[in-house]
Amino acid sequence: MRNAALILGLIGGLMGLFMGVIGYGYTSAINAFGEVDGLFTQVADVQALRTAAVLAPILGLAGAGMALSRALWGGLLMLASVAGMYFGFGINAFTLFPISFTGVAALLALAAGRPDEPQRHF
Repeated sequence: MRNAALILGLIGGLMGLFMGVIGYGYTSAINAFGEVDGLFTQVADVQALRTAAVLAPILGLAGAGMALSRALWGGLLMLASVAGMYFGFGINAFTLFPISFTGVAALLALAAGRPDEPQRHF
């Protein structure tokens, strides 16, 4: 389960990174060049989107990296990444897969116990 959490978390984090770069770039382009009526408009809360664009992929990738050795911490970081992506970008065609992959990875990491110990996460 830890390996699956690592792989799914990396895939979700990298997709989230791509999504974050696009979102941050979009808000910067609208600030630099202005809105185009009916085509490009600025988002309601630019600072929230930019914060989510930077922090959510980092949390997802860090959580995926921790999934093998510290599954509890990695799972919690990936859950925080999912929350950041959801509150920053919402659910749409571009966020469906990063949120899904990172969310499943978080659940797998939280459910994983150490292989030879009956106690979970410690």
